[in-house]
Amino acid sequence: MPQSVIVVNADGPDKRVALIENGIVSELYLERERARGTVGNVYKGRILRVLPGMQAAFVDIGEEKAAFLYAGDIARPSDGPPTESDDDVGEGGMPQRRGKAPDIATLVRPGQEILVQVVKDPISNKGARITSYISLPGRNVVFMPTVSHIGISRRIGTDRDRRRLRRLIEQVRPPGSGFIVRTVAENATNGQVRADMDYLLKLWANIKANERIHRAPVLLYRDLDLVLRIVRDNLSPELDRVITDDRAQFERLSRFVKAFMPDYADKISLYEGREPIFDGYGIEAEVDRALERQVTLKSGGTLIFDQGEALTAIDVNTGKFVGAKGKTLEETITQTNLEAADEIAEQLRLRNLGGLIIIDFIDMDRESNRRKIYRKLQDALRKDRAKAHITKISEMGLVEMSRKRTRESLQRVLTGTCTYCNGKGYTKSTATVAYEILRHIRREAAHIPGDAILVHANPEVADLMRGAEAPAVDETVKRVQRAIEIHARKGFHVEHFEVKGKTPGKGGRKDDEE
Repeated sequence: MPQSVIVVNADGPDKRVALIENGIVSELYLERERARGTVGNVYKGRILRVLPGMQAAFVDIGEEKAAFLYAGDIARPSDGPPTESDDDVGEGGMPQRRGKAPDIATLVRPGQEILVQVVKDPISNKGARITSYISLPGRNVVFMPTVSHIGISRRIGTDRDRRRLRRLIEQVRPPGSGFIVRTVAENATNGQVRADMDYLLKLWANIKANERIHRAPVLLYRDLDLVLRIVRDNLSPELDRVITDDRAQFERLSRFVKAFMPDYADKISLYEGREPIFDGYGIEAEVDRALERQVTLKSGGTLIFDQGEALTAIDVNTGKFVGAKGKTLEETITQTNLEAADEIAEQLRLRNLGGLIIIDFIDMDRESNRRKIYRKLQDALRKDRAKAHITKISEMGLVEMSRKRTRESLQRVLTGTCTYCNGKGYTKSTATVAYEILRHIRREAAHIPGDAILVHANPEVADLMRGAEAPAVDETVKRVQRAIEIHARKGFHVEHFEVKGKTPGKGGRKDDEE
């Protein structure tokens, strides 16, 4: 039977955590100490600028970039409760609020100090997104000190457990504050839930005490690091074990679980295999696969991922899949699309793709088949904790969807801009550059001194101009009435070239010189 495991690779300079569900790598997290995320951190910040036209403000929280605060994310005493979430509040997020927020200028002013929490890490060139609706997550509950509300996860199915937990929360919560009960609390005792609440109340009291004695900007509370946070949020009866390759991390995890989740203490184990832990569990290959533009389906079909700044496009192709014997084209296409729907849902989680996503399924003629693909995608996305909204599949096979994004995608974390193409994803062809050189010569010939014209270019471009494009060079020689000497320069980028005049008595550089 496939296992569900949290695998912690902590024996190197970074920490990597993989969540395996039923034998499939579903989520991957990475944290580097020098670039540790800020989601969940609580700051005392200072308002820098108020932008009425955007209903937002920039806030100095002491980080490299100013944080962004929307009017709707500013706590107000007259607010009603937020809408109840259908599950846990994850990674510092808060339930969405109803109603239109007042004008930002009536809520904050430049220079004002404000208590805020990061809900989205800086992404690309944008600063962190923050809120003044603070939420402090524990194992069983999430404490909301600024909102008078009790929420129970809808995944807690029995009325008896819901009533029990609500009574317990009402007995303990301070006036004007609120709690959301997480799904895992269904299996927790009253004592465990109360201990969680007491811990969070003490934590909030400590944050408020520090707020009074420190000037903005200042970090007042740092959320748990990646490893402890993932274990806190995912350790459950359905999870077989947590395994790490680092003894110090193993001992730290054991202490943490014994203190907060003692029933699961025996699920923490130390990896003793000879090969690296991510190799032993087949995770390293999945990481490499998640960075590829093309993903091959088991049937032979393919998915093509093109990730942009604000939009990701996913194209579904039949690839090598020609269908089973006796199947029609429509049946073959539908089978490929069904397989693609499952794989897309898995890849969205693994790659952590967020924002607007367009899926181009293969065109199907029958409306019934389009509905089948839509339902399949909906079902596959139910396992995803990041909220996603999808539109019905169009006659052309297109699905528009949005997926909540709180951190950078796996690609942006693990890769950098290509130094050769400068992030464009392409370079001009050698033929294009050769023709640009010839056009440049024709345009500038009258201003180039000397008896001949020297061209220094990338070796591939130079070879082309001396070979297949030699007739075009000869035609340019006739046009400008000057000799053209072509020299290869090994250090030149394919798009870079130099054109200069050759004066009498001074030879050009030799071919293929450094």
